[in-house]
Amino acid sequence: MSSEQGGEGGGGRSARLAAVLRSRMADGTYALGTKLPVQRELADEFGVSRDTVQRALGELQNEGWIASRQGSGSTVLKDQRIDSPAVGKWPDRKVTLGRLIGQAFQQSEVTLDVFTLTAESLDSHIRYQGELIQAGEIRPQSVALRVLLPTESVELPYWRSDDPHEDGLLKDRFIGIMRRSTETLRSVMSQLKTSNLVPSVHFEIRRIKLAPTFKLYLVNNEEALHGFYEIVIRPIELAGGRQITTADVEGVAARLTHHVKDPQSQGAVFLDGMQKWFNSAWEGLGIPEKKSG
Repeated sequence: MSSEQGGEGGGGRSARLAAVLRSRMADGTYALGTKLPVQRELADEFGVSRDTVQRALGELQNEGWIASRQGSGSTVLKDQRIDSPAVGKWPDRKVTLGRLIGQAFQQSEVTLDVFTLTAESLDSHIRYQGELIQAGEIRPQSVALRVLLPTESVELPYWRSDDPHEDGLLKDRFIGIMRRSTETLRSVMSQLKTSNLVPSVHFEIRRIKLAPTFKLYLVNNEEALHGFYEIVIRPIELAGGRQITTADVEGVAARLTHHVKDPQSQGAVFLDGMQKWFNSAWEGLGIPEKKSG
């Protein structure tokens, strides 16, 4: 994460910090019922001010991720919910997006096809895998990542109010989250390519004139995560501290179903169907944005 002296504004820094903390709560780094590190520790770790930390924690509290009380810290109330037929294969019987992506990057060839609203859940996991590659801990020979996102101009049913000005502010917030996430992905994939640590790197984002109602991860042609966005009414804090109550969506915390390509189950049927859907949307509706590799 960039320091306070970086070019990103205060609202961007707090949003980025909130995204990282969501990811850590989702993958169990900060488990249900435990305390987050104190504000001073978070400020030191991420090179941000206490004010930035407080804004990030306020956002997480509004979303129901944590409960904060002065003098007693912040308690984790939520994690990622993934239903999986293969849960028994994990030592602690817990499947997470981070684990599945990490497992994919253990293979020689990595393929990820993703359809999502902002890529906020994806960027921290890809960044972490990039760090492992840079450190020499994993060595995939090829990485291919395709991300299908809504166009910035698409009309969204989410984040709406009775005030057109507020709607504009909420749309700007959504666009800001999406842009930060995609820039992270571009940066990581570009570093992997230019450093020659991965012999073959392909990364592309395409835009689609649809408002996603679900998110989809297709992993190494063998596994899939799929789940519908849950709509919740809650206050959203904008840069400067202004709050707007509106219909928001559960992103990182959305309930997902894990499907495995098992000939003895319906998982193979689901995977084949969703891969065909993704390919058709990618080729038929996707608007190329930028190619790498």
